[in-house]
Amino acid sequence: MQTRYLLDEAPVVAPGPMTFAGVALWALGLAVNVHADNTLINLRKDKKGTGDYKIPRGGLFEYVSAANYFGEIVEWTGYAVASGFALPCVAFAVFTFANLFPRALAYHRFYLNRFPSYRTLRRKACIPYLV
Repeated sequence: MQTRYLLDEAPVVAPGPMTFAGVALWALGLAVNVHADNTLINLRKDKKGTGDYKIPRGGLFEYVSAANYFGEIVEWTGYAVASGFALPCVAFAVFTFANLFPRALAYHRFYLNRFPSYRTLRRKACIPYLV
């Protein structure tokens, strides 16, 4: 859907402020996503085969339980902004949110149930300071 839009249907226009803002938002989301994924990968390496879960720390994990999902949502939102809110791009951002946000809520509930001390961290599920 996106490839067809970009190759066949997207208007050819000079990049404007919205394009640059969207690219900056996308890059921010990418940085958050890569950092969060690396944090989670390193948690797995530290397990030493015990099967124990650990609380991720650092970066946006200090504010949300699912920093990797937040980064992904920000990436696709930036893509939609950069496209000038083209329908296929906005649709993909909305569908990404609709898929990842409930999963973030489930991860948050898991951490709250698994670790009694997790409540003291005051983290939100997916969106810093909000939800």
